[in-house]
Amino acid sequence: MKEQEQKKHRSGRRLFKGLLFLAACGLVMAIMVYTPIFTLQRVEVSGISYLTREQVLEIGRIHTGEPLFQLQTDAVAQNLMHDLRIESAVVRRRLPDRLEIEVVERKPVATVACDYGYLDLDHNGKIIAAYRALHSVPIPLITGMEVKGLYLGDEVKDENVKKVLYFLSQIDTEALNQISEVNIANPDGVVAYANSSVQIRLGKLDRLDEKAVLTADFVKSLKTSRHAIDYVDFSYEAPFIKLKGFDPNLEKEEGKS
Repeated sequence: MKEQEQKKHRSGRRLFKGLLFLAACGLVMAIMVYTPIFTLQRVEVSGISYLTREQVLEIGRIHTGEPLFQLQTDAVAQNLMHDLRIESAVVRRRLPDRLEIEVVERKPVATVACDYGYLDLDHNGKIIAAYRALHSVPIPLITGMEVKGLYLGDEVKDENVKKVLYFLSQIDTEALNQISEVNIANPDGVVAYANSSVQIRLGKLDRLDEKAVLTADFVKSLKTSRHAIDYVDFSYEAPFIKLKGFDPNLEKEEGKS
């Protein structure tokens, strides 16, 4: 009987210690969740160039002042990725009062006209923004065609548009912002235009990686060029630059005389 009573006594003590431990853990958790020390005060956002910090907070449904440990980082990341402009997002807590958000944007590469306005496309042709009037975002406008019946989240399937988007996606942001238009009305004679209206003759949509490098270098050099350039032709293996007021045929004639 004594042994049974001792066992009951020991099991009772273990139960009491277990309950005490759980209560202590609950108290610690309550302190961590509700203490002002662990409330969200700072949100650091990286990886954005088109979205603003305020837009990221709104999309993620993040509010400063809320308990840091009540904030579900997975839910915030899912909220962000529901926005078509965001390709991926990683959200981390940083004690005592900080949230870190790393965003990979779906960057608009070009704009196309549609039957109700304009659409911004990413490098895959996915429509990530739509609006009625042309806005001032410094990305090229693809002309010579129009898409119809497509909306946010849809994908443009036109092969020539896909090739142009690939070409543009190989150009760095600094150079891309200096290209105003790519006209594909003639797929065998595609022409891009720099912001200074200088023609960049691309010809057929082939050798796109090579032409992207040449185009990026060319538009950057326009800032320091001492000559007025009429057009540059990258449709041939050997690039050709035509200066304004210069007639190569006339020079050939003068050389013969």
